Amino acid sequence: MFIRYNLAVLMLVLTFNGHAHTGKIIGGHEAKPHSRPYMVLLEMKTYRNETKHCGGFLLSEDFVMTAAHCQAKSYQVFLGLHSYNDQNKLVLTVKQAFPHKGYCKHSYINDIMLLKLSTKATFSDRVKPIALADQLDCSVPKSCIVAGWGLMSRDNAMMSKRLMEVNVTLIDDKKCPAKNMYCSEGEQGPFKGDSGGPLVCENGRAYGVVAAITRQSSGSMLYMYTKIPDSRKWLKYIMGQI
Repeated sequence: MFIRYNLAVLMLVLTFNGHAHTGKIIGGHEAKPHSRPYMVLLEMKTYRNETKHCGGFLLSEDFVMTAAHCQAKSYQVFLGLHSYNDQNKLVLTVKQAFPHKGYCKHSYINDIMLLKLSTKATFSDRVKPIALADQLDCSVPKSCIVAGWGLMSRDNAMMSKRLMEVNVTLIDDKKCPAKNMYCSEGEQGPFKGDSGGPLVCENGRAYGVVAAITRQSSGSMLYMYTKIPDSRKWLKYIMGQI
């Protein structure tokens, strides 16, 4: 986990540094196996040769979306995964990473990245892309779901082997630290290991990318998600040109 202080607010980037497997969403429950076939687990080697994990999601047969702070030296991309020990998971590598050109690592503005797969994914009941919210989806959706393999609790370093999910309710944009972010608050939400996973809302589209947490002055947690609609032109350019 990376920890930064920004405007006297504790910001927790949701990567997980581990050598076995990732864990689960705080306050959530186990997802129905393979009910979210777009979900991706990234196992990464950093430039210090450490092993870390992030979430991600499949956009097409050759592109995965994740958070820009999940940049690494190399990646293994696990598709069709529910349990980390699933022997039937599809494992691919990454040809090239495209962090957003406006990404700021200090504030996590534009914390979004595309990964071009070295080999095209084969779609199946367990492996399918998800549609993205577009620029017409400008209103704040109320009910959303976040899924991932992040930590189970803030006091427990043990990691679950299965995909977890949790319902979150988005708050007014004015309460978010930046204009290009959605936010939710409370005790339930993503944590370490969940970075890069999708914020999926009522219409089944991905609206955001799990980015970071801030601890508010009240002591409650504020969960931040990079807005996908704000990056659609950039996404279209990268996916159309590469």
